[in-house]
Amino acid sequence: MIRSILYATDLGLYAPYVLQHALAMTRAFKADLYVVHAVEPLGLFAESVLKTYLDEAVLTEIRTNGLSGVLASIEQRVFEGFRDEMGDAQQDMQMVRAVRVVQGDPPQVILAEAQRFNVDLLVIGSHSSHTGEQDIPLGRTATRLVQLAEVPVYLVPMLQHRTRADF
Repeated sequence: MIRSILYATDLGLYAPYVLQHALAMTRAFKADLYVVHAVEPLGLFAESVLKTYLDEAVLTEIRTNGLSGVLASIEQRVFEGFRDEMGDAQQDMQMVRAVRVVQGDPPQVILAEAQRFNVDLLVIGSHSSHTGEQDIPLGRTATRLVQLAEVPVYLVPMLQHRTRADF
């Protein structure tokens, strides 16, 4: 029985498409929906640029208070974006129990939130990668979640890059 679902979003171009799948599953099972967006930590280059222009006290302040404020702001925008996306279907918003924006490695964040909310299903997009000569059918996060999740993963294919030759 599926009572709760975690929809992991990258807020990208195809996020509304994946959201529609998450909402359909939520409606079908009369489940609760939790939403998570992982924000990757600053890279070494960004850290070094900040260290060049800011003293340690300001950096510490940004890391503690500034980051939580930024994440809260993103969380609010994600929630408002869902409300706008759903338009007249505001009853769907009542199925959304929480919207979380968490900094960290996306697969680790998603798995931790799945445990935190004790969900029965993950809904994610496949996000295929196209790097040079190699076409990778699943993105890194989707691959890790399929490998490591302790609950079923509902994987929504991103068909935008496929051609008839792929079938």
